[in-house]
Amino acid sequence: MRKYDPEKIVKMEEAGVICSEILRNVLSKVSVGVSLIELDQYAEQLCIDNKVIPAFKGYEGFPATLCTGVNDVVVHGIPDDYVLEDGDVLSVDFGIKYKDVYSDTSYTVIIGEVSDEIKKFVNVVKDATLAGIANAKPGNHVGDIGHAMQEIVEKNGYSVVKEMVGHGIGYDLHEEPYVPGYGRKGKGQELYRGQTLAIEAIVNQGLPDIFISIDDGWTSYTEDGMLSALFEHTIVVDQKPKILTSW
Repeated sequence: MRKYDPEKIVKMEEAGVICSEILRNVLSKVSVGVSLIELDQYAEQLCIDNKVIPAFKGYEGFPATLCTGVNDVVVHGIPDDYVLEDGDVLSVDFGIKYKDVYSDTSYTVIIGEVSDEIKKFVNVVKDATLAGIANAKPGNHVGDIGHAMQEIVEKNGYSVVKEMVGHGIGYDLHEEPYVPGYGRKGKGQELYRGQTLAIEAIVNQGLPDIFISIDDGWTSYTEDGMLSALFEHTIVVDQKPKILTSW
């Protein structure tokens, strides 16, 4: 765990702007008839245009620039030739390396018409993420972040995925501490001013159980086939937590 580093934060602010802009541009292309691989290729070209390195591609052998998840895919989905359809729920996770720092963000988007229940589910996951971020203050603990997210998720009848968690971020893509989307107030590592974290809510509409595809070794799915959604921001711990990425 590294201490307060103003120079790092300035670079991470710059990285967050670029990372967010690329993701927004990718999401602007999401529509019925577009394939996941098209989105991935577009994201990679935007990285080239912005002179940044895709953070995920090549990370422990991951083959793509984006992680994409449609409907019952939880995380780490590899973009393929699947063509988006009306009613799909798509999560997109994206990160970059800029200079010597990283930025990481995720968003879940609805394609076309869906039920009010699905809209509610996606909005709850977004709200849970923001509630977790609001607790990223000096003197609080990792458990305060997780508790805030878990409380909102479970109050609405959904389930936090416990195998996949947020994390510290900075000079490495994944740093200490791990930041679960669940926890108890006052438990876990104490947070300090200037600490940089990737806070994410990974939530299933149904049961929390997941499994990883034996075909690619990466893609995780909900065990019950119900929907999953994901939101994530890179932030700086402070009395008023600063969000470095934007949706």
